[in-house]
Amino acid sequence: MRGGDSIGIRAYNERLMITAIRQAGALSKAEIARTTGLSGQAATVIVNSLIDEGLLIKLKRVRGHVGKPFTPIALNSHGAFSVGVKIGRRSLEAILVDFYGKIVASRTERYDAPLPVSTMNAAIEASVELINSVEPQFRQRIVGLGVAIPWDLHEWSDVLGLQPSALEGWRNINVEDQLESSTGLTVSLFNDATAACAAEMIAGDRIRQRSALYFFLGTFVGGGVVIDGRLYRGDQINAGAVGSMPMVGNDSDGRPSQLIHLASVIELERKLALVGFDVSDMFNFSPIHDAEIIFNKWMHRMVPALAHAVVSATSVIDFQEVVVDGLLCPAWRQRIVDAVLDECERFNQAGLSPFEIAIGSIGPSARVLGAALMPLIRRFSPDTDLLVKTGKTVNAPEVFPTTDTRPLGMATANEDLK
Repeated sequence: MRGGDSIGIRAYNERLMITAIRQAGALSKAEIARTTGLSGQAATVIVNSLIDEGLLIKLKRVRGHVGKPFTPIALNSHGAFSVGVKIGRRSLEAILVDFYGKIVASRTERYDAPLPVSTMNAAIEASVELINSVEPQFRQRIVGLGVAIPWDLHEWSDVLGLQPSALEGWRNINVEDQLESSTGLTVSLFNDATAACAAEMIAGDRIRQRSALYFFLGTFVGGGVVIDGRLYRGDQINAGAVGSMPMVGNDSDGRPSQLIHLASVIELERKLALVGFDVSDMFNFSPIHDAEIIFNKWMHRMVPALAHAVVSATSVIDFQEVVVDGLLCPAWRQRIVDAVLDECERFNQAGLSPFEIAIGSIGPSARVLGAALMPLIRRFSPDTDLLVKTGKTVNAPEVFPTTDTRPLGMATANEDLK
């Protein structure tokens, strides 16, 4: 066997092993060998090597069970880290996650509009702050930086109520280059709703089928597509652009409407804000009578459009399930899912396969979480296109120390995103 082939197989087996341990939470060396198909000797050699590298750790020896005592092997929580940044229409979020995908530190900045220069400066500042929060001896373990951002951000000034030229600067900004030069990390860009779909696949518990259509009800509605168990991004990296799906009727400018004009949360936010409601945190919003009236009117308009998009999409690809997540509080999201299910049953579905509709499990943080998890998947999964759900893992055996600093106007929340 050539040396290069041997190195490649060793790297693949290491990724296979890490994925198996991540899915199970912890495994003995014998269980690792059985799960990966490696010989006991090969598994032991690789496990010991990964322990030496700081990627795996030994947990407390287990006694008292049937069979011989064994030592579980688990991920080392600070064996690897990743940074995620979400550049949105209303806010910027940045998080640092450990090897388990658990948040170590986060930053948030809200704004009225994503003006190009100030928003990029905020993204750079937040990323550098998070990197510097890691103890110096562990910074080389940060494997990358993922960015979730709406595609063609410069084209949506009108929907945001801005002057046509307000977002034009995004045409000439190379987000990857600016963040790479400022942080020294490898940067990967993802559509924001596609990143949210990835988070549901990796860390959530809702996408269970091999084909799924995902909707994220954000400031603007967006989506993701899962085909054959893989997150499908398309040859032009634009699959799941459900916001651009044509609808019946015209928008305010007389052009044919798109789903983005009917199912985006921005319209609901505007109507609530007009009567004095604080819409800065729609997920934790506590609906009262007046807000319910406004929501019901908005939902009455958006549900038929969302149902039309669902049935139209399933006529092209026979999706087994449809998942709806987003910024709204859980009660409102559930009502939308129930209403869309009812509305879909009114369509003539002759010739279509049955599908399920369900609420997503992550919520508003899905976009930035997906951005942060993707570099870890790319670095440590044996198949970087296959986003396998990790399931519940054991608690990290060590608490990683951070030096948590934050710039003026930024908030920090060291907590689980769910």
